[in-house]
Amino acid sequence: MMDFFDSNVVLVQATFIGLVLALSVQVPLRMGVFSFAGAGSFGIGAYLAGIITIKYETPGIVAVLITMVVTAVIGLLLGLVISRLAGLYLAMATVAFDLIISVLAINGGELTGGPTGIYGVLSDFGTIHLVIVTLVVLALVAASEIGRTGRRVDAVRDDPELAASVGISVRRYRLVAFVVSGALGGAAGAMNILVRSTVTPQDIGFGLIVLARPLTVLLCLGADRRGRWTREEMAFLSWTRETGVVAAALAGLMVARDVPHAELIVTTVALAIIVTLAVQTTTKMWLGRRLGLDERD
Repeated sequence: MMDFFDSNVVLVQATFIGLVLALSVQVPLRMGVFSFAGAGSFGIGAYLAGIITIKYETPGIVAVLITMVVTAVIGLLLGLVISRLAGLYLAMATVAFDLIISVLAINGGELTGGPTGIYGVLSDFGTIHLVIVTLVVLALVAASEIGRTGRRVDAVRDDPELAASVGISVRRYRLVAFVVSGALGGAAGAMNILVRSTVTPQDIGFGLIVLARPLTVLLCLGADRRGRWTREEMAFLSWTRETGVVAAALAGLMVARDVPHAELIVTTVALAIIVTLAVQTTTKMWLGRRLGLDERD
């Protein structure tokens, strides 16, 4: 057992970090907030933890806690600005936030290391600390899904008007979603750099959203106690869910705003969507058969 762990420690670390990152997207989705801001908080957390560890030799667990507080505050401020948006518009705003963080990381000069990022972040934060933090986060998220709190969250997501009519502050719960998302994203980013000792702008880019999407689908379906989804059904939905909606909308906005090189961006997005859809549509029947989900009349 220990031999397997030692030879796959990077995989174990990536799994736990990815789980916390996915929770930073799943928590707001469960409250009806279509937000990907957790990916941007991941970038903030990674760079902030790296900077304070190098400059001030901050202990690992303290660096994670500081990062969670800072990203939670940033999440609150972001929520105050865009909380009145909903649906696709809210998603686009949070994706824009993620892209802004990437641009700031690239152009941050000596503070962020520019395009090369930050290297040599040595900390006492190890895999055991990573596992403990992740388990604590899982326990807290699970606790929020039961009892009175869980029922209030379900009401805010399923019928905001009805929730407001019985005295539930929908705005407050949505702001809490941004705060929790920021804290979890920041924690994932901080743990990532503390166990890997490096972060670059490429590590916090749009690819995080692509990673978070299937993980979030799995977590959302797993938390749906009434649906009783099987593992095969969750895997199938993670592969076949809609693709490219947010990217296409952002590309359209760039054209409308006359952003430089918008035509090239639109072409790239269109090609990516076409290729992705082609792969999905040509493999979904095969995947369904492999998973034992053949269509029935």
